[in-house]
Amino acid sequence: MLLLLLLLLVAFISPFASARNLSPDQTVLIGGDYNYPPYEFLDDGGQPSGYNVELTLAIAEVMGMKVEFIFSDWAQVRKSLKEGNIDALQGMVNSPERRETFDFSPPHAIIHQSIFARQGTPRATSLQQLKDKEVVVQKNGIMHDYLLQNDVGAKLFTVETHADALRQLAAGKHDYALVANLPGLYLGKELGLSNIIPVGKPFQAQHYGYAVLKGNEDLLAQFSEGLAILKNTGRQQLIYNKWLGPLQEKSLPWKQLGKLAAFFSALLLLILGGSITWNRMLKRQVDKRTAELDMQQQQLIQADKMTSLGILVSGVAHEINNPTGLLLLNMPVIQEAWQDCEEILEQHYEQHGDFLLGGLAYSQMRNEIPVLMSDMHDGARRIKRIVNDLKDFSRQESEDIYEAFDLNKVVTTAVRLAENSIHNSTDNFSCDYSAKLPTIYGNAQRIEQVVINLLLNACQALHDRSKAIAVSTYLISETQQICLQISDEGYGIEARNLSRLLDPFFTTRREHGGTGLGLSVSSGIVQTHGGTLHFDSIPSQGTTVTMTLPINGKKT
Repeated sequence: MLLLLLLLLVAFISPFASARNLSPDQTVLIGGDYNYPPYEFLDDGGQPSGYNVELTLAIAEVMGMKVEFIFSDWAQVRKSLKEGNIDALQGMVNSPERRETFDFSPPHAIIHQSIFARQGTPRATSLQQLKDKEVVVQKNGIMHDYLLQNDVGAKLFTVETHADALRQLAAGKHDYALVANLPGLYLGKELGLSNIIPVGKPFQAQHYGYAVLKGNEDLLAQFSEGLAILKNTGRQQLIYNKWLGPLQEKSLPWKQLGKLAAFFSALLLLILGGSITWNRMLKRQVDKRTAELDMQQQQLIQADKMTSLGILVSGVAHEINNPTGLLLLNMPVIQEAWQDCEEILEQHYEQHGDFLLGGLAYSQMRNEIPVLMSDMHDGARRIKRIVNDLKDFSRQESEDIYEAFDLNKVVTTAVRLAENSIHNSTDNFSCDYSAKLPTIYGNAQRIEQVVINLLLNACQALHDRSKAIAVSTYLISETQQICLQISDEGYGIEARNLSRLLDPFFTTRREHGGTGLGLSVSSGIVQTHGGTLHFDSIPSQGTTVTMTLPINGKKT
């Protein structure tokens, strides 16, 4: 009877073997899965590698520990930990059932489990959809544990590694495979298994960290302390980014959505602009019957101006975003709300470690969110500035409005309005503004129209994005004149056509829709300011146009 009681006692105690008693200088035996990339695996030379391995070595360094890795299939290393033959597993998903046998450190990664299937197989977004299906899982893995404890009616088939599960699935065996998401994607790419894809994520994020046999608190405390040191110094994040960062799923494509929204906003703006232009054209047709020669000149100027405006509006269409007033009003409120939340999030981060925020680690997002909000605010201000420039440019003003203006500011506004045409034409655009130019007396809006027309002509003359456009302003003290010079490395103009450039209706681009009015109208505007337009050109090398204006110009 006594012998029988002893045998029963031994049978009861044996599954819960005690941890090894480690002296301070004794080597800690660390178990790992030999084929669970990118977390842990044996490389081509048979050496332990991966995120878990590098993290463990870093912890050993800061804690003064000696470690030795023992890699095998998952079922075997888990059994070795349970029997006390090794001291810790460097990566294990935490679950209530496992906590009955093992103790866990704070998580050093987040694991998502995915359902993989062959292409063409119906999607399965929940475990309930696996009923009566053949499902392959890793033996003694977290999904094997879960399916054994929660019978969903699936037919289970176990394998040693995730790679075996994916190979069998790719070869046409079974219906689905339940594996961790990142290892599944990594192995699918490495093994060239192009016919399998993830079709569903049945679980939320699962905590993944160090595990020791229950009761081995001293060793667990060393790993937890070392992990906290690495997190606080940022070293853990660097290791995480090295191994797992490139494999993280991309976040919501906000830039693409923004471009789409900008397109539709621009389309609405073009419709509105078209209605306004149509109304003005009707008015000009009525006024044309009674207008004198001077009024006809005004109509030519406005017609050319509307043509330029149409090009510019289509060019900056992608710049127009959602109503900027709402963005400019709400962005400061959102920035203040983030600042109020940041202290609470930092406290949570320090107490509980890293966590997901918007699908990314908080340690990354806390630096990215202020930058994103600042960029959005700057973008809204830029849209408002461009729209205001367009309004100023398209507004009709009396020809009699003459006042002092800064040529550098006029050229800067013109370059900003023509920015998209310039960007689409050349990779080599430069501006050189002379400092402290004296002001000019005249109509700034008319001169701005001339500068835009000259810039667009330079853009249209280029046949290669590598060719350059250069803009410069300077003062000629001897003649008290201010000059604007625009040079392009385009097609150039033949000598026989140079003298005809300012003739009404002369153009070398008639087959491309040119009317020949642009330079003629521009020359008339410059002449009314007492200035000149001069052209120098060499065919196949480029053209330079120089506009001179008197400092104390009077209307002629």
